[in-house]
Amino acid sequence: MSTRSMGPVQGTLELLILKTLHAGGAMHGFGILEWMRRTTADVLIVEDGALYHALHRMRRRGWVEAEWGVSEKGRRARYYALTAKGRVALADEEASWNRYVEAVARISDAEPA
Repeated sequence: MSTRSMGPVQGTLELLILKTLHAGGAMHGFGILEWMRRTTADVLIVEDGALYHALHRMRRRGWVEAEWGVSEKGRRARYYALTAKGRVALADEEASWNRYVEAVARISDAEPA
C-alpha cells in the first residue's frame, strides 16, 4: 500500500469539511486544511482552490456561515462555522458515505466464484 498523500475521493469534500467544522468548531480556510492534514497524519491533502470553491457552494446552500475575524497570525481571515442546516447535511452525508463504504466492503470481501 502506498504511503503517499492523496486528495479526497471525488464527492467527499463537503462531507470532510462538514465533519471538520463539527469536530473543530469555527475555522478559517487554512485552519480547515491544516486540521484535515494533521488528523489524517498527512495522508489527505486538500487543494486550496477546491476547499474555497466547496466552502462558497456550501454557504450558498446555507450549510456554513462565514464571519470575518483575525487569525492566530494577526491577519484578517474569514471563519466558517456549521449552521443548523449544515448539521442536517452532515448527518445525511455521513449516512450516504457509510452506505457506500459498506457496499464497497461487501465487494472487497467477496469470495471468488
